Order: sequence, then structure tokens, then C-alpha cells
Amino acid sequence: MRILIAAVLGAALLPTVAVAEEREYCPDRPGIATPACTVPQGTFSVEVGAGDWTLDRNSEEREDIFNTAELLVRYGVAEHAEVQLGWAGFGWSRTRDRATGEVDRRHGSGDIALALRRNLMSPDGSGLSIAVMPYVSLPVGRQPIGEGDWGAGLRVPLSYELSDKWSLVTTTQVDAAVDEDGNGRHLAFSEAVGASVKIGESVTATAEYQITADHDPQGHGVAHLSGLSVGWQLADNLQVDGGANLGLDRDAPDAEVYFGISRRF
Repeated sequence: MRILIAAVLGAALLPTVAVAEEREYCPDRPGIATPACTVPQGTFSVEVGAGDWTLDRNSEEREDIFNTAELLVRYGVAEHAEVQLGWAGFGWSRTRDRATGEVDRRHGSGDIALALRRNLMSPDGSGLSIAVMPYVSLPVGRQPIGEGDWGAGLRVPLSYELSDKWSLVTTTQVDAAVDEDGNGRHLAFSEAVGASVKIGESVTATAEYQITADHDPQGHGVAHLSGLSVGWQLADNLQVDGGANLGLDRDAPDAEVYFGISRRF
């Protein structure tokens, strides 16, 4: 926590790389990758995951997880830096044993995450935009929605505008991820790449691919995930979104469908 607070204060004092009086709204939602843009100084972005369903099946069981009220609040502390407060919302899980047919139902709230995003180039997301984003998660929720222990990590998002319509996005992420049993941490690494296209003036569609290498003591795995998402900007400061992810191997969840809304103040 002390390191995160010091980083926020330090970022606010560093010189601005680029300043824009008026920026296009750039929410974190939707999609797998993280955007490199930041909200302007003194403004808020409130982003809500209204609904999320994830299906994960294997030879032994089927698990359905439903989440709602996922929340992310972003605040610009400088023209090139923002702080974030995230909450994983409420969730319900239903696990059915394939052999016996027994069903286990659980529910609970998720964890809280604190983050700093420091943009290094083009905070409005135009042209080539790069940022660094350290974060920490606090175990205020409970499993299976909460992780059960604290975690931390670093993301390096990058975007590049090929034209007025097309852009490329990547996010490199290294985590001290929480162990599956909720006690302790292990190394995890992921890389997400994608391409976005603007359809008209208000709709953006994004196709993505992610690979994750997870070194959990319960079992190492490499998961491959694909995603397709759409964001529709109803007004300058308002966006609704929806998306779906599909697992490409047995280590990834089989499917995920989600939708949400974002508002800038």
C-alpha cells in the first residue's frame, strides 16, 4: 500500500507527455486487453459489469459462475496518470459432479483491487500509446468469487492506431497470482493481442487472443483464449458494451458472456 501511494504521488509530479483539452472517452471495458489511455486530470470514469456468465467443464464436473455489479472507478490525478479502485461484485457458482449428479451451490462477494496507470506516451490513446500499471488485490471477498489471499502484478498495455478506423492493442501482464487453494502466491504470465475496428462513428468491435502461463502449485497450465467484444458509444461520455470469450484448450474456461455500461464524469 505504501509503495502504491508513493507511486501515485510521484506520477502526479512527473511532467506531462501530452495534454489534450478534449479527449474521446476511453473506457477499460470491454475486452481482454487493457487500454493504455488515461482519463483526464480531475475526471472520473465509472464502469459497471452488469452481468457475466462463465462456463468451465472438465471430465469430472461442470461449473457455472454468474457475476453482477462488478465495479471499476478511475480518477485522473494528472493528464498522464490515473488511480483505480475495482471491486469484483457479487457472484454465484453452481458446480455439478458428472459422476454422481450432486450439485454444490455457493455465493459471495469479490475482492477489491487498487491500481495506478501511468501513461508514458499519448495519454489520449492516439497514435502510439504505452502505459505501465502496477496493482494489488485485497482479499475482502470469499471463494469462489474472491481469491482468498492478496495478489499483485504489473500490466504494460500498448495500442497503435493504424488509421482512423483500425488499431492494434497488446497487454503484457506478470502476476504474483493467488494459489488455487487461496493460500499463498505463484508466478503467472499472460500476453493479449487484438485488433479493433470502428464501425461508423459510435461502434467499435475488437477481436483478441490471449495466452496465459500459470505456475500454480496445484498444477501448471497454459491457457489459450479468444474474444470478441463490441462497444457502442451512445454519447460523448456514455458507452454500453457486450462480449464473449471462448476457451481454445482444456486449461481455459469453455465460454464467457458479459455486458456492461461505462460513464465519464
